[in-house]
Amino acid sequence: MAPAILGKKLGMTQVYDAEGHAIPVTLIQAGPCQVLQVKSRETDGYAAVQVGFEPVKSSRVKKPQAGHARKGGASPMRFVREFRLEADESFEAGATITVKDLEGVERVDVTGQTKGKGFQGVMRRWGFGGQPATHGTERKHRSPGSIGSGAVPDKGILPGKKMAGHMGRVRRTAQRLAVVRLDPEKDLLVVRGSVPGPNGGYVMIRRSVKG
Repeated sequence: MAPAILGKKLGMTQVYDAEGHAIPVTLIQAGPCQVLQVKSRETDGYAAVQVGFEPVKSSRVKKPQAGHARKGGASPMRFVREFRLEADESFEAGATITVKDLEGVERVDVTGQTKGKGFQGVMRRWGFGGQPATHGTERKHRSPGSIGSGAVPDKGILPGKKMAGHMGRVRRTAQRLAVVRLDPEKDLLVVRGSVPGPNGGYVMIRRSVKG
């Protein structure tokens, strides 16, 4: 089996089991992916495979990227990731990885980037309670309050202080998602539960590391 397969989150829906229970699921377009490069310990110092998803026109990528894909016997890809390999695994450049490689896998780990929320205050970003609504509080109900220290330890703002800032758009992994259904004809993977990222976001699917 390939170390991972790349895909795109399509959205959430629900399916029903044999007993009529509704199961929340996420639809993922898993593959087809192409192997762009195979690295070996002899030439590169470590064993790895580069996998690409979603072909793109050569005119829409930089010339080094187009040449890199052409050298591997593949077309340029929009989403490319590299995965380490064990010594006994072997792949060929130009090979295709499809959702069929997940047959027999019961649980997977899906990695993606969470939805970006932009710049947010401390109440939304960290769950602060805010300042009192009355008793003299004026135009600062959602402020964080004091951010510095007094005479002890007298170091100003301590490292790690929770403050307002950019929220979201970070890498997250949903572990041990049950595989509900595979549709090789439509390159469709259906997993139980939610997957990080917005609809249309790129994800990486691997066999669950926790068994």
